[in-house]
Amino acid sequence: MKNMTHNAAPLQAGPSGLALPTTAFSRAADRVVTWFGELASALWLILVLVIVIQVVARYAFGAGSIMMEELQWHLYAIGFMLGISFTEVKERNVRIDVLAERFTQRTRQWIELFGLAGLLVFCGVVIWYAIPFFWSSYQLNEVSAAAGGLPYRWFVKSFLVTAFVLLALAAISRLTRVWAALFSTHNA
Repeated sequence: MKNMTHNAAPLQAGPSGLALPTTAFSRAADRVVTWFGELASALWLILVLVIVIQVVARYAFGAGSIMMEELQWHLYAIGFMLGISFTEVKERNVRIDVLAERFTQRTRQWIELFGLAGLLVFCGVVIWYAIPFFWSSYQLNEVSAAAGGLPYRWFVKSFLVTAFVLLALAAISRLTRVWAALFSTHNA
């Protein structure tokens, strides 16, 4: 009867195989990260259009553009960086399950807890170094070194900070879920 004290729906395992409860924080954080992930999904369509326009301009009209080439890698970088946290929330990240599939759910939850703690430390270090990297670029109003390149190089660099803040948010979200699974009263 302990499991029915909260009238919770039975837990279903996600793609990782871990059955984790949601928390109020995880639901809110996951919505934010998912919004950015959907934005990143839209960027892929824009990237494809920019590539097609650039290819047609170059091969049909002999008019290549440094700005369009730089726009391609800026869009790719932004889409990729925004998508990192989305993969964490949707559990689509690469996992090594050769050994984990033999572990109990509780052991896997402990491994997840320590893995998320390590991920948060990593995110903290990257954010620590990315903020001055971006800020310096912003203060200098850094532009492309190439003639005809994009202005506002700081804009793409700002996504280093954004991406790892979102990844940290996704990791904290998942950490609250793992914590609830490990330490909730109806698991005792």
